[in-house]
Amino acid sequence: MSHSDKPVPESNNRLRGSLTSDINKPDFRELDLGSPVSPLRSQPRGLTTTTTTTSSSSSSSSGSVTGRIRHAPVTGRSGSVTGSQSGSRSDSVTSNSQQPLSSSSSATSPSTAAANVLPTGNICPSGKIQITGMTQSRSRSDVLGSGTGTYGHGSIMRGGGGSSVSPAKPISTRQALSSPVTVGGSSRSSPVAVGSDPEEVKRVGNEMYKKGLFSEALKLYDKAIALSPTNAAYRSNRAAALTGLSRIGEAVKECEEALRLDPNYGRAHHRLALLLIRLGQVDSARKHLCLFGKPSDPMELRKLEAVENHMSKCADARKLGDWKAALMEADAAIVSGADFSSQLGMCKVEALLKLHRLDDAHSKLLEVPRAEPFPASCSQTRFSGISCEAYTYFVKAHIEMALGRFENAVMAAEKASKIDPRSNEVAMLHNTVTLVARARVRGNDLYKSERYTEASSAYAEGLRLDPCNAILYCNRAACWFKLGMWERSVEDCNQALRFQPRYTKPLLRRAACNNKMERWAAAVSDYEALRKELPHDKEVAESLFHAQVALKKSRGEEVLNMEFGGEVEEVYSREQFKAAMNLPGVSVIHFSTVSDHQCKQLSPFVDSLCTRYPSIHFLTVDIDKCPSIGNAENVRVVPTVKIYKNGTRVKEIVCPSKEVLEYSVRHYSG
Repeated sequence: MSHSDKPVPESNNRLRGSLTSDINKPDFRELDLGSPVSPLRSQPRGLTTTTTTTSSSSSSSSGSVTGRIRHAPVTGRSGSVTGSQSGSRSDSVTSNSQQPLSSSSSATSPSTAAANVLPTGNICPSGKIQITGMTQSRSRSDVLGSGTGTYGHGSIMRGGGGSSVSPAKPISTRQALSSPVTVGGSSRSSPVAVGSDPEEVKRVGNEMYKKGLFSEALKLYDKAIALSPTNAAYRSNRAAALTGLSRIGEAVKECEEALRLDPNYGRAHHRLALLLIRLGQVDSARKHLCLFGKPSDPMELRKLEAVENHMSKCADARKLGDWKAALMEADAAIVSGADFSSQLGMCKVEALLKLHRLDDAHSKLLEVPRAEPFPASCSQTRFSGISCEAYTYFVKAHIEMALGRFENAVMAAEKASKIDPRSNEVAMLHNTVTLVARARVRGNDLYKSERYTEASSAYAEGLRLDPCNAILYCNRAACWFKLGMWERSVEDCNQALRFQPRYTKPLLRRAACNNKMERWAAAVSDYEALRKELPHDKEVAESLFHAQVALKKSRGEEVLNMEFGGEVEEVYSREQFKAAMNLPGVSVIHFSTVSDHQCKQLSPFVDSLCTRYPSIHFLTVDIDKCPSIGNAENVRVVPTVKIYKNGTRVKEIVCPSKEVLEYSVRHYSG
């Protein structure tokens, strides 16, 4: 059996064997008028079929006729058809011994069309003859000649000797997909002869593959497999289409099935080796790449060795706790060719987590490639002493712990332990996660009971087992806050923020502690950082406002009539405008019109600035409603923004961008 790389036609030994053994066996027992292969069938009135016949030659007659043939009702009959081929031999076809007709036969008409009958089978418009229920592939073709036989419109001649046969047109993609699949000689509808040839279906699939239409190619390969389930090449081609669709796990499974059908199929070994390299399964890949003692592709062998080298260095760096080196080597292995390796992706996640880059680790976790279904042959492959499948859950357990989802962490650790019960590292993690989760639950229960000292001890037990857990630090800081131990609370908040810099709970708690200790500058800094993370939180905005007022007072600045606002005030009169300009502190006045497009875009942003900078007064003036204010302020273009500080104008911006406006507001709010 010969196989192809990217889909090329191959012979079907099984089918060829069956044809050889049954060459002299009939395709049916007896012909009758009720059979779909009836030799003579009347045509319904009014139905005509136009056929163009080709010239044929034999020892008895030759001719060329083009005309309209009508089926005449004829009673059933049996007999023999004798036709000569090249003037030297004749074949007799009876109900007991008949050669199978070819699906690529062509029909010829005699010089006299008075008989108006058709031979056994259906004459297709293309000139092909199809016998329903007969063998689909033939070792040699039969054609209808114009010999001396009186059966139908000519003699059945093997091999096409003396006939000029029109070649069959190639099957189109639509025909291949729409024609019914026949398996075991049966179909749900009348099959298209050419569409039932698995090699032809595969050929069209190859064309789709070359065009990059992998989904269409996959459907055609599926059909070819349905027609010939034991053909290893079709499985290999299906693996190629799945690879194009990034369905790597399924592609591996198809290659393994191809090798089950034909263990010596070199192309399937090569394709499987390339897939295993992408998955980072270098040991298994080498077995298939060097099947016969030497590599089938030296270039791929070099790729394999590069991947293997970087993966080895990555595993060594992980064992040493050199997470920067582990991250670098994992990236190098991926670039070298292991671009679909889940263990390398999870190693990057673990390294980022150990480097206290939780946000990056969490986003990278979502990008880790997943080979689904996970190949069974790869399940026991190990990375850094842990099976690859278990390592995925191992790292997930760490991520869930860091995010405070302790129940999810316990479940992930349990899965890792079940997959790889031999790994000491997995067993230790399972034990640690279970104990930390219990400590956290106990601490929460004690906190709810207002037993804050005992709760802090429970959280401390969890931190002893997991000293980098920001959630436990934050929870213990809450206990210190309730006990009035502000300094200790700030220390635990600092630790939590060290491991998770964007964790808002410890930042809020630290700001509250700074308020309690009247560290106004530190409190304002914390609340401003919170405003960036929670721009629409009014409580944070109000806390920031009060901290800013307290800071001004501590510096001896005048803070008369400063109240927390939160809404942009609309100005309707000159008197109201003068009063607003003379307010203590900073006032931002937005001059606009309702009809102006830029003003419509800027107004919502001014509203958001008002919420984010509550210590500043924000006002808006519609110069169409109050033209006197616009004239007095010499506003000629809208939108225009003017900033006043303690009654003095310090800034004027015409048609400001959002970035420039916010920078100015932030600058003068300090």
